[in-house]
Amino acid sequence: MKVRVVTAACLLALAGCAAKAPPAPASSLQTPSAWRTAAGTAQGAAVEAQWWQAFGDPALSALVAAALEHNGDLRIARARVAQYRALVGVAAAGQKANVFVDTAPTRTRQLAYNGVPYVTNVYQAEFQASYEVDVWGRLAALTDAATATYQAEQANADAAALSIAATVASGYLNLRGLDAQLALTEATLKLREESRDLAKRQFDVGYSSRLEWLQAQAEYQTTAEQVPQLKRAIFEQENALSILTGGNPGPVARGLELVQLSAPVVPAGLPSELLRRRPDIARAEFNLVAVNANLAATRDQLLPSFKLTMVGGVQNLKWHDFINAPTALWRLTGAVAAPVFEGDRVQHQTDAVAAQRDQSVYAYENAVRAAFAETDNSLGALARLKEQAVQNDARRATAAETLRIAHNRYRNGYASYLEELDAQRTLYNADVGRLQLKTRMLVASVDLYRAMGGGWAAP
Repeated sequence: MKVRVVTAACLLALAGCAAKAPPAPASSLQTPSAWRTAAGTAQGAAVEAQWWQAFGDPALSALVAAALEHNGDLRIARARVAQYRALVGVAAAGQKANVFVDTAPTRTRQLAYNGVPYVTNVYQAEFQASYEVDVWGRLAALTDAATATYQAEQANADAAALSIAATVASGYLNLRGLDAQLALTEATLKLREESRDLAKRQFDVGYSSRLEWLQAQAEYQTTAEQVPQLKRAIFEQENALSILTGGNPGPVARGLELVQLSAPVVPAGLPSELLRRRPDIARAEFNLVAVNANLAATRDQLLPSFKLTMVGGVQNLKWHDFINAPTALWRLTGAVAAPVFEGDRVQHQTDAVAAQRDQSVYAYENAVRAAFAETDNSLGALARLKEQAVQNDARRATAAETLRIAHNRYRNGYASYLEELDAQRTLYNADVGRLQLKTRMLVASVDLYRAMGGGWAAP
């Protein structure tokens, strides 16, 4: 009993030799009880992992699938995951015994005591096994740190996949919006051409002034100028999508028209649920776990280490005897090693890792706050865009009625052609605004899917 008490007292005294780690900072994170903007219907429903299929466009689904398989950034992220998975095995190997085998046949020529040279042969084979007893849990802490770092890299790869899928979806929807604007502009250009030709004929017969003809010509040229601008934007958007999907710059297959696409209803849930839905938050949490484990391992460097070493082998001076009846040799060693004085190196290392831990705490809080803001902003954007769409519909209806009245007045000779041109321009701007709003609403839905984690679940 006395031996046990003395042993326990010694262990407690040795444990007191560990470096001192400052406490972690108090958390200042507060989770809001609800979003600032109402999330709409379908509360509590889960987001599907392949959320992009909710848009119902096979071309969009094919692009996202290609990007998730071939995107270069994702390949890099997955290679890093494989790297850190291997490093977990490296760390875990430190908790296991190491066994080495060594064979060293030796032939030497040396002098005897009487000065006569002679030659000797020594044949030997030896194995050595060593094992460090992890009394203080330092090796286990290093393994835990490596495991958490691997998990953080896996979450980082998942976050990259979510970002790539959302970027491809947004890019495709913007492309369809540009396609719709180009179709509208080309159709408007034909109307402007007809109006210009009509104004020219009326000017030639003296029915209208040269000013009206020049104004119609200017409207035609203004519309014609927008066609190559839109084609350039479409060209660049196609190239960007091709690169995202791991290909070379080139055309992109289309699916549904913009008017056929609709934003699916996205459930938002509660802010507290977001903490388990986003891979970037999981990454920050795993990073914090890893640095805490590293802190424990660094703090315990001042504690003594206990190693067991066993060496065994066979040896003889003659090859025949070495093969048939070698002499067996062995050695068993128990070693205790502990630093005595290192100029507070370990304490300073502990302080440095503790500062890294504090940074990880703040990074985790920042990631959570950013997630709250992104989700709330996306919900607010959808709500405000819907309100704006209502006003745009009213503006377009007014513009269409204005054009009808202006056309009738001009046809009956009560107004100049300039009034009709101005009404045409107003209606065209309203139509362009409608297409842009539709595109922005679709992209805002993608942003909300991204902010909610895109159906991600911790492995």
